[in-house]
Amino acid sequence: MKVTGLIGGMSWESSLEYYRIMNQLVRERLGGQHSARILMYSVDFHELEEYMCLNLWEEVTSVLSDAAGRLERGGAQLLVICTNTMHKVAPEVEKKVNIPLLHIADATGEDVIAQGLSVVGLLGTRYTMEQDFLKNHLSSNYGLDVRVPGPDSREIVHRVIFEELCLGEIRETSKAEFKRIIEEMAVEGAEGIILGCTEIPLLIQPTDVSIPLFDTTAIHARKAVEWALKDS
Repeated sequence: MKVTGLIGGMSWESSLEYYRIMNQLVRERLGGQHSARILMYSVDFHELEEYMCLNLWEEVTSVLSDAAGRLERGGAQLLVICTNTMHKVAPEVEKKVNIPLLHIADATGEDVIAQGLSVVGLLGTRYTMEQDFLKNHLSSNYGLDVRVPGPDSREIVHRVIFEELCLGEIRETSKAEFKRIIEEMAVEGAEGIILGCTEIPLLIQPTDVSIPLFDTTAIHARKAVEWALKDS
């Protein structure tokens, strides 16, 4: 089994899910007492959140590149950034190491195409919804029509992520808002919804809405395990 290097802590609530999912999948695949070979470098998210708010993406790149280098030196053979938003700087981070990076949009795009969908909604942080780094990757590489909710709904989604989910708070009122936003996007033509923030699956589940949800946390973690166990 190859060693997967996880850059976590953004937030640690979702990093827990990566660790749990990967170990469960390895046990299901190999049986017995098998578990995943993982290295994790968990950053201080407070520092990165401040950089993002100030639009200091070079500083974000520096922090994540340092983490990636530490993982590579520790023996990691694959790099996984355990968050959607930080994939804004994924190309720059990958250039700093000599191991491959599993891009979250590649993992997700493959799943969407496999289900035969072409029009998807995207929920995530303000940066993910309003900037093009994830949307363009999905449209350019997978031919997807990627749509985001209107300004008011984007503000609700962003606020819930940072003020609630990243702090481990799950509120029924926020769940109701997310369900409303998703159903409105379905009416407007979305065939499925990409949960483009690794905390959102803590709040909303496939049984809560009428169209398919693509949990980027679970998808990303599963693809990492498939890579780690390839040829094993």
